[in-house]
Amino acid sequence: MIAYLAFLGMMMATGIDISLPAFGEIDDDLAAGGRESLIVTLYFLGAAFGQLVIGPLSDMIGRRPVVLGGLALYVVGAAACALAPSYGFLLAARFVWGLGAAAPTGSRTAISRDLYSGDAMARVTTIMMAVFLIGPVFTPLIGQGLLTFGDWPIVFWFCAALGGLALLATMWFGETLPKERRRPADFAKFVEALGVIVRTRSTLGYLIANVFWSSAFFIFLGSAQPVFDRIYDREDTFAFYFAVLGVWTIPLLLLNNQVIKRLGARRTSITTALVSVVACVVGVIVVVIVDAPGFWFWYVWLAFASSFITLTTPPMYALALEPMGDLAGTVSSLLYFSGFAVGSGLAAIVDAQIGTAIAPFIVGFSVYSFVAFGFQVWAGRDLASAGQ
Repeated sequence: MIAYLAFLGMMMATGIDISLPAFGEIDDDLAAGGRESLIVTLYFLGAAFGQLVIGPLSDMIGRRPVVLGGLALYVVGAAACALAPSYGFLLAARFVWGLGAAAPTGSRTAISRDLYSGDAMARVTTIMMAVFLIGPVFTPLIGQGLLTFGDWPIVFWFCAALGGLALLATMWFGETLPKERRRPADFAKFVEALGVIVRTRSTLGYLIANVFWSSAFFIFLGSAQPVFDRIYDREDTFAFYFAVLGVWTIPLLLLNNQVIKRLGARRTSITTALVSVVACVVGVIVVVIVDAPGFWFWYVWLAFASSFITLTTPPMYALALEPMGDLAGTVSSLLYFSGFAVGSGLAAIVDAQIGTAIAPFIVGFSVYSFVAFGFQVWAGRDLASAGQ
């Protein structure tokens, strides 16, 4: 079950990470004009708006048919990117691809909630995240390797084939939401569900915190490759160093799983988030004192700041979904929608400021992290007062 859910998560990440080494070729061939970060942004926006449909729909008709439909659209979007005659067409296809990626991404969290709850869900989600990170570790390297055998479309054809494999896996896995737990196709019920979410402090707080954590993380995803290329002139080593960040995070996630057993999901999420916030404070102090920090400072800083965001996410998702019960699909979709749509938009504001200096990257990343941590603490107090 964990392997299957991690594979669904890898579908989303692969659509991003495998294309990163191809940015330079895409720019040369389709005249991206230095706007390669839009390849990531449009994908996230498609995934965000797709969540508005797949969450409520999966609560109504079940998880399996929604995932199958999304994966079919995933394959179509990836193939369209491979055939793109222009940069505008490529971006439109990326949006469609993102719409398809919304289904496996959002549904995997709802499937987890169908089967587990509370700290048990947090532990399962953490292990799933560790397995999932194998994808980002290797996919940039796979993308770089594929480019030695063909031009940039080859990476998108690879993703289309992977989508076909995920379709077969989903047909085999089956359904996790029994018919008696499905919600009726009633818009009034959806509005009612939104009201429940807004009135539930822990869910609302973690949802907002997730928006700002996502904003910080998307700065990393969207701008890391341009930083390697334009600021530090290390484009050829990007795939390797990106993979190292994933390798570094995997054992931390496995350790985090044990910490959740001892401390519980809430205390673990706050502790891991605090490490990222401390790293951000250090980063801001350094860029204020030093005009242009070197590559190794930025890279080590990024390893701590970004990886501990990854650690805080699984228990935070579990805490957000814990009070929701049969609204798990809707809440999961709202978590991903708000994180992708608002998060990618906020990240794009910072991305646009990153030219030849690293300060906008570190400061923007840090500001979003501070706000996220504040909402995370606010949400956790509700659980503490309830004795959870």
